[in-house]
Amino acid sequence: MPAITLPDGSVRRFDGAVTGTTVAQSIGAGLARAALAMEVDGHLMDIGREIDHDAHVRFVTRKDAESLEMIRHDAAHVLAEAVQSLWPGTQVTIGPSIENGFYYDFYRNEPFTPEDFPRIEARMREIVDANAPFTRETWPREEAIRFFEERGERFKAELIRDLPEDEEISIYRQGEWLDLCRGPHLRGTGDIGKAFRLMKVAGAYWRGDHRNPMLTRIYGTAWRDQKELDAHIHQLEEAERRDHRRIGREMGLFHIQEEAVGQIFWHPKGWRLYSVLQDYMRRAQTRNGYQEVRTPQLVDRGLWEASGHWDKYRQHMFIATVEDEDKTLALKPMNCPCHVQIFRHGLRSYRELPLRMAEFGACHRYEPSGALHGIMRVRGFTQDDAHIFCTEEQIADETARFVRMLSAVYQDLGFEHFRVKFADRPEQRAGSDDTWDRSENALKEACHMAGVEYEHNPGEGAFYGPKLEFVLRDAIGRDWQCGTLQVDYVMPERLDATYVGEDSARHRPVMLHRAILGSFERFLGILIEQHAGRFPMWLAPVQVVVASIVTDAEPYAREVVEKLQAAGVVVEADVRNEKINAKIREHSLARVPVILVVGRKEAEERTVALRRLGGKAQEIVPLDEAVTALAHEATPPDLRRS
Repeated sequence: MPAITLPDGSVRRFDGAVTGTTVAQSIGAGLARAALAMEVDGHLMDIGREIDHDAHVRFVTRKDAESLEMIRHDAAHVLAEAVQSLWPGTQVTIGPSIENGFYYDFYRNEPFTPEDFPRIEARMREIVDANAPFTRETWPREEAIRFFEERGERFKAELIRDLPEDEEISIYRQGEWLDLCRGPHLRGTGDIGKAFRLMKVAGAYWRGDHRNPMLTRIYGTAWRDQKELDAHIHQLEEAERRDHRRIGREMGLFHIQEEAVGQIFWHPKGWRLYSVLQDYMRRAQTRNGYQEVRTPQLVDRGLWEASGHWDKYRQHMFIATVEDEDKTLALKPMNCPCHVQIFRHGLRSYRELPLRMAEFGACHRYEPSGALHGIMRVRGFTQDDAHIFCTEEQIADETARFVRMLSAVYQDLGFEHFRVKFADRPEQRAGSDDTWDRSENALKEACHMAGVEYEHNPGEGAFYGPKLEFVLRDAIGRDWQCGTLQVDYVMPERLDATYVGEDSARHRPVMLHRAILGSFERFLGILIEQHAGRFPMWLAPVQVVVASIVTDAEPYAREVVEKLQAAGVVVEADVRNEKINAKIREHSLARVPVILVVGRKEAEERTVALRRLGGKAQEIVPLDEAVTALAHEATPPDLRRS
């Protein structure tokens, strides 16, 4: 006699095992129509599954977040059915839901192409219209293997063979078509709706191994309604328009080439952008009591073994050997063990704590070539890295201080809001459970005292300690995790860092790992896309162009340039024998914030015609007034405040 407890605390009792469908019907016809699935004691399940014990049940409707992942999962099944009905003999492999969509991997002699999408989508819509119910069956292992082998589905048979012996083999049918799947699923194919679209094809090796057959992966996106789909497509189109790789080429900021995979060739304009941001961060750190240091690029493996990185991070490290010294060195993938070496050099006193140590540290990490993405995911990068050595009692104050600094930096860079996630202990970690309890509790208490609200991000902490992750949302609604603050009791112990306390005894410091931008390269990619290359004046690689209308105005144009340069403005002269409209169009495409047009009249009256990027009107301004105003705009926000 199961007792079903609902979210409002009410209890419904039934004479025997009962399906979720029956429970929903007992509550009301409206819920029975809306309920797509159910959560039983915290586990998502098909609504048609039986409940034979006392349980807490929550019904999932289309408005709930869980429904979106199920829609995408089911859309992958419908994609597979559509493909096999159109191209008999195609083998299906796996088809999971992913962020913003789904994919399915297929094996056939001729790869699919985007030209096949209209036929596939049309067939998918027919399958949705049929609203075939999803029904779950459990099969004996050998029967399932034999069934798929007889159908020529050797990939499915292999998957079943490799499942744990005690795992139940579940098969889901949708009409006449079926697939191996753990579930859960919606009630039927009609629940998917038609807010889906196939997006692209890619190659993928079976099980990610290059020795295995090459498959064709078809990606799709699926949403709860057409409005959500349209918004997503618009975001993708806007993201393509803002792509930092394209804008970087158009503005002449950087390039990447095969001779240095995953590393960046910064051009003069790009390096100016980089340097302005780095100088800004250097001033911010100095104001907040950080001491800047510099540590070596190549460090003996012994230090990485002692810190724990060799065991946990070896596959991401670039290794160098010195044959005549029989040494193995690694290009540093992070700065923290080297900062501990500076802390350990000499006797430290409690009076020096908190000691805030910062480095714009060049790091190298191996990333697979397929994972590289412009300047956002690279093999060589520079972190705005810092480590705070402090006592346990100082963690809360340092957390509050860091959050204030981070908030001010993000606001200056055009990000008004951010979210905070609390990432706790990962499965693979260093340190005892007692140490992790201590560090997690310390960080939570610091958040409470600093007034920092956070959401939980389970299992995503660093291997040595829990962390706060600071997530920015950009102009088109994408989230980027940039800043971090990590509490580490492990590394000071592993590397034997100590200070002399007020009691004259040796004590271990707590080590706070922190970054605001994360890496300059990735953050600059985010900034380029956030502003679509139309940077605020202080960040713009070229802030002003002075363009002459006629040759007679060239001397005056050069005088204007000299005055602006003397005022600290980054300015270029364009005195070519070209039509002024062509010059304006060229510099607008290069996203120069301000163009000053000068001709005979402006030279005689000592004025400039000021045009702003994106505006069609121009304003006639006296030269000295323009220089003063533009110099103010070109000044970084922190220097304007000082």
